[in-house]
Amino acid sequence: MSAYIQSFIDPKTNTISYIVYGENKQCAVIDPVLNYDFAFARTSTEAADSIIEYIHKENLTLLWILETHLHGDHLSASNYLKKQLGGKTGISTYLSQIYHLGINFRTDGSQFDHLFTDGELFQIGSLKAKAIHTPGHTPACMTYYLIEEGIAFVGDTLLMPDYGTGRTDLFGGDAHILYQSIQKIYQLPNEIRLFSCHDYPPNSRNLCWESTVADQKYHNPIARQGISEIEFVEKRKAKEQNLPNPSQILPALQVNISAGELPLPESNNITYLKIPLNQF
Repeated sequence: MSAYIQSFIDPKTNTISYIVYGENKQCAVIDPVLNYDFAFARTSTEAADSIIEYIHKENLTLLWILETHLHGDHLSASNYLKKQLGGKTGISTYLSQIYHLGINFRTDGSQFDHLFTDGELFQIGSLKAKAIHTPGHTPACMTYYLIEEGIAFVGDTLLMPDYGTGRTDLFGGDAHILYQSIQKIYQLPNEIRLFSCHDYPPNSRNLCWESTVADQKYHNPIARQGISEIEFVEKRKAKEQNLPNPSQILPALQVNISAGELPLPESNNITYLKIPLNQF
């Protein structure tokens, strides 16, 4: 059985979103982006509308809107896609600290339609999928593995082999845990195709987003096969020294924690995002 994958690039955040579907035309969207202009505090839907246009063009039915983790570098368009096309939102666990979102804010993940557990099997139409919990970049990181097609969407757990892995110094990240998660991915066959959520090209190479388990094992400078956990953690900490925060992290987390739903308008009919002062 074949799986079809269409990628969508958001150049402002170096995010790659995906549509994946099988022969029966039922699909999942993975890591959709809601465009955000920080300087003017304006959202727009160009990236998500490109996904919608493709779904209509290919006569697809949207079943799932899947987040590989609670993103800190872009706002999620999950809620917008769900309103436009239906489908269920899904993620693993997630965070709610720092924003003081109020006693009425639900911290159990119920803003999402489904919270996947490690090893859970599910269907994307005719495609058999497995959720593999791969925390470390964030506590919520989930890899979505299409079992028969040999494809895995790994989010930020593994980036391109010449770059390394997702960072571990923000909001619950842990290099020791990330090391263990990478070993779980390395238990998959070498030929499994891995699709990452971001790319930060070194040496001015073109943007890339696909590798294999073998590529990562033998060419990843931080996470090559055989590296010890201690050495991996040292390399991660060295790479993270003086790294700037992602430019959209403060608005992104408080939107993404609600499955992409913006805060309700206040009494003046204006929607506000919170920015915690002097916390970083």
